[in-house]
Amino acid sequence: MLSDTLERAKKAKEKKAALGEDIEVEKFEQEEEGEHEEIESLEELPEKYKKTVLKVGVEPTGTGRAGSFMQIDQSGVCTSCSSESIELLNMKNALEKYDWLNDYMWKAVAVDTDKYTAETALRESSGYFIRALPGSKEIFPIQACMFIGDTNVAQTAHNIIIAEENAELHIITGCTTGSDVQSAMHIGVSEFYLKKGSKITFTMVHNWAEQVEVRPRTGVILGDDSTYLSNYILTSPVRTIQTYPTAYCQGENSRAVFQAILGGQKESVLDTGSRTILTGKNSSTEMITRAVSKDKSQIYTRGHLAGRSQEVKGHLECMGLVLSDDSLIYSVPELEGSATNLELSHEAAVGKIAEEEVLYLMSRGLTEDEAASMIVRGFLSMDITGLPPELAAETKRMLDMSLQGM
Repeated sequence: MLSDTLERAKKAKEKKAALGEDIEVEKFEQEEEGEHEEIESLEELPEKYKKTVLKVGVEPTGTGRAGSFMQIDQSGVCTSCSSESIELLNMKNALEKYDWLNDYMWKAVAVDTDKYTAETALRESSGYFIRALPGSKEIFPIQACMFIGDTNVAQTAHNIIIAEENAELHIITGCTTGSDVQSAMHIGVSEFYLKKGSKITFTMVHNWAEQVEVRPRTGVILGDDSTYLSNYILTSPVRTIQTYPTAYCQGENSRAVFQAILGGQKESVLDTGSRTILTGKNSSTEMITRAVSKDKSQIYTRGHLAGRSQEVKGHLECMGLVLSDDSLIYSVPELEGSATNLELSHEAAVGKIAEEEVLYLMSRGLTEDEAASMIVRGFLSMDITGLPPELAAETKRMLDMSLQGM
C-alpha cells in the first residue's frame, strides 16, 4: 500500500461516518487472514453453509455461473473461474500480479471517508478483484459470497471491479452469516470502474443475523457510453446497516440505475440510499426504492441527484408502506441542479395497505394475514430491468426467496 494512503487511513481511524449510528469497531475481534482453509469449489462447503448461501443466490454447484469467490470472515477460501473473458482473483494475489492495480485503489472511494474505510485499508488484502476483458460479453454471472462464520468477528473486504472497453459483466453477491452467529460486523468497500462502452450489472442480496452491524462503502466511475445497473435486496432483520453508494457519471452518454428493495423487520435500522453525480454530457440516472417497515424497524431512504452538466437527466423515486405504528420510514430526496439545460425529478410516497385490496383478496378465500402478505410481496416485487433473460429469471428467483418472510 502506498505510504500516503496508509497515513490518511491512520488519521481517519476515529472519524465518525456522516450518517448512521457510530459503531465501535474495536469491540469486534480482528481475525487474521488464513484462519479458514482454502477449497477448490463451493461444493466442498459444509452442508449447513450450502443451505445458507443458497438463500442469497449463491449456487454451490456453480451451475449457471462463470466463476465463484467466497470469503469466510477474513479468509478468501475459494476463487475459481471458468470464463476465458473474465479475470477473478483475491485481492492479495491481484496486487502481487498487477502493479498498475494500485492506480485504482481508493480512487472511487476515499480511504479517509470514515473510520470504516480506514479500518479496511489498515487491514488490506481481503476481498476480490474482477476484470472483464475488452470486448467480452460473458452471459453467466460471477458469484461472490461474503460469509461470517464466527461470532463477534469484524469482517472487512476491499473489492475492485473493472469492465474494460465494450465489455459486459454480471455479478451476483450474496452476503450472509452462519446460523449460530449472533453478533458481528461487516465492512465492504467496493470500487467499480467502467470503461468506454462497457456495462456492469450488480445484484446484491443481504441476509445477515439480527445483531450484525453492516457498513458497505461503494463508488462507481463511469466512462463514455457505459451503463451501471445495481439491484439491492434486504428483507431480513439486521441490527443496523448504513450505505450510500455513489455513481460518478463522468462519461458522455453514461447511465447509472439503482434499484433497492427493503423490508424492515423487528428492531432493524436500515439507513440506505444512493447518490449520482452527473457531469458527462447526456448522462442519466434512475434511483428507485421500495420499502416496507414492520414491527419496530426504522428505514431511512436517501437519494441525491446532482446535475452538473448540460443535457443530463435524472429521476429519484421512493415508495414506502408502513405496516405497524411502532415502525418508521423516513425519505430524504435531494435534487441539485447547477446547469441550465437539465431535467431532474423526484417522487416519494409513504402510506398503508389499502383496506379495499385486503377485503377483495379475503373475498377470494384468503385470510387477512395472507392477503396483507400477498400485497406486500407484490409491492416489493419491482421489475428488474436491463438483464439478459436468464439472469433476470435468476434475479426474480432470488427476490422471491428473500420475500418469503415478509
